[in-house]
Parts: sequence; C-alpha cells; structure tokens
Amino acid sequence: MNVIEIENLSKEYQTPAAKVRAVDGVSLRFERGEFAAIVGPSGSGKTTLLNLLGGLDQATAGSIRIAGTDLASLRPGQLIDFRKDNIGFVFQSYNLIPVLTALENVEFVMQLQGRPKAERRARAVELLEAVGLGERLDSRPGQLSGGQQQRVAVARALASKPQFVLADEPTANLDSRSALTLLEIMERLNREEGATFIFSTHDPRVVAKARRVIWLEDGKVVSDKTQEPTI
Repeated sequence: MNVIEIENLSKEYQTPAAKVRAVDGVSLRFERGEFAAIVGPSGSGKTTLLNLLGGLDQATAGSIRIAGTDLASLRPGQLIDFRKDNIGFVFQSYNLIPVLTALENVEFVMQLQGRPKAERRARAVELLEAVGLGERLDSRPGQLSGGQQQRVAVARALASKPQFVLADEPTANLDSRSALTLLEIMERLNREEGATFIFSTHDPRVVAKARRVIWLEDGKVVSDKTQEPTI
C-alpha cells in the first residue's frame, strides 16, 4: 500500500528580491518499508520537501496524503497528534533534550502518547539496546559522542512505532565509522520495524545504502530510481 501520496506539491517563499519556489510540482509515492534517499545540490528543495512531508511546513499548492489522511485537512492540534502517532524525526543536530537521560529522551514521545510507564520503559530499553546503547541508558546527551547521540535520536524516532521516519542529513556531523554504523542500524530497524525511512542527504554513503534514490534540482524531481545497495 502507499504510505505517502504526494500530488503536484509546491512551496513558495517570498524573499526581498522575489518569490522562490523551493518545491515545484512534485508528485511521488512511497510504499511501506521503503529506504529512500532524496538527494540534490544545496538549495534543491530537499529539506523543504521533508518538512512538508512531516507537517512542519505548509504547502502553497498540491496535497500530501499519509495512509489516506490529507495533511491539509488537519487542524493544528490534530496535526500535532498525527505527527506524534505516525511520524518519527531524525535531525542533523540530534535535538535531544539535554536534561533527560538517553532512556528518558526515547520515552518522551510515548509519554506524550499517554502510554503506561512500564510499556514505554520496556520499549525504550529495547530500542536503545538495538542501537548498541544498552549500557548508556542513564547517560545524558552531553555525556555521549555525536554518533551515540544520533543513535539515541534514531531510537526516539522509532519509539512510537511510526509509519515512517524522516531523517534530515542524519550523518552530516558524524565521522565515517559512526556514519556507517548508524546507517547499518537504521537499515536493520527498517527491516525489523517495517517503518518507511526517507532521507534528505548529500552523503554518498547514505545514497549507497538506499534502495531508492530521488534526485531534486530547483525543486523538481529529475530522477527517481530503485537500486541495489552498494555498501
């Protein structure tokens, strides 16, 4: 089934000089369980497209339907609830809560969902063990390396069992070894959890791991191909 259906999606921004169309008439489908990379030069619209998919920004034209729900039809409170239950986010800058431990950071979304304490604790421990941080449950972000913080972010993104995970340049601040470890973890969790992963990236390592590569230029899709991962 199509988890995401994007039809003729556009986003314009007004600058002092002129209107800029960051996303221009994009139509795409994403099936459940995909591991896809959105690539292109700086300014091609990758991050804008991801923000639109996540309901963090509003389209100028076109539509996004996720599992049959049109994002534009949701009121602000409904959109927050929809994101909380269906979308996991992995940001370049990690966006962990500094005063919370790794375990508490992963539990946080489930706490917002109102899940019982024992259930969310068990799920958080399971995911942190899956990303190789079972010994760092009580560590705060400042006590973890960049690679470890990003692994906590991946565990947090999957905690609510979302239909899909949006990852914006997740390897940008990581060294080669940490980046490859993180990609292998996400690939494995993609298979085991069944969540759709969509990356915005410049990183050739991410592109090599992806099973689908979508190339953007000037806000338009110029190429959309499936491939066998090469690393």
